[in-house]
Amino acid sequence: MTRPSLIPFAVLAAASVLAVAAVSPAVAQEPAPPPVAAAAARATDHSVAVEGGEIRYRVIGDPQTGKTPLLVLHGAFMSADAMSPLTDLLAGRPLIVVDQRGHGRTGDLPGPITYQALADDAAAVLADAGVGQADVVGYSMGAGAALQLALRHPDRVKHLVLASVSFNEAGNLPGFAQQMAQITPEVFAGSVMEREFRRQSPNPDAFPSVVNKIKVMDAGQDWSADNIRALTAPTFIIIGDHDIVRPEHAVELYRLRGGGETARASQPFLTEPPPARLAILPASSHVDVFGDPALLAAMILPFLDDATRPIPPGFF
Repeated sequence: MTRPSLIPFAVLAAASVLAVAAVSPAVAQEPAPPPVAAAAARATDHSVAVEGGEIRYRVIGDPQTGKTPLLVLHGAFMSADAMSPLTDLLAGRPLIVVDQRGHGRTGDLPGPITYQALADDAAAVLADAGVGQADVVGYSMGAGAALQLALRHPDRVKHLVLASVSFNEAGNLPGFAQQMAQITPEVFAGSVMEREFRRQSPNPDAFPSVVNKIKVMDAGQDWSADNIRALTAPTFIIIGDHDIVRPEHAVELYRLRGGGETARASQPFLTEPPPARLAILPASSHVDVFGDPALLAAMILPFLDDATRPIPPGFF
């Protein structure tokens, strides 16, 4: 795959959707409808009123079948459409895929984009869909929103998947915040992110506004370790070994969520699902984490099902 190159590191970091460009028909020069999976054929589009406007979301399948629905939250400059390479592989359960504020069919809303606002939007979506509790998968910005959803609305979250996220600024590579603050809307001129925004948004000329909101949303991010430790939802942390998120920080998050506990880790095999799981993908940047949806699905589905690894044959 030819890798896109957009000038500064910070833009590459923010532009998670670049990884999807090679696999999603929605970002071709002349967009063609993507293949429709059986579950996707049952997709319905909805909206819910929130402060400042409406949040658009898509429901795939029936959330009232008794199987826990899966709420999917995309990364910065992405959309519900851009998550389809992953959601198509998770369609064995009901899915709720959100166009978060500033993105997709929701478009730009008044005021800043904050993780707290994204989390409250997600809670409003679940309430509107008639879902009391969901499993939640978030990538990058969406993982920050998912973490805030678990902090602010803990009863809404059954399982929590956090792909490429930190819970404070120190968790990111040195200099990331400063580089992020230097990006401008002009850097994205002609890019996939700008084209997709204009294709989907109800206010297509608002792309510069959204860029300027996203570039500052991580500033001052610092969630309490005590609050992280007190979360009740089983948590799966996923990063790349060359991610914006430092590996040491991912391990810290994993341990705060109950991972690596000595008595459990000293057993020859796990007899019950652990409270936290950690995956560090090899040779993977922040963008590359979303570059292999099949691998993500193969890891996420057993976690959502509380499955443990099979015992190696011949060992016992």
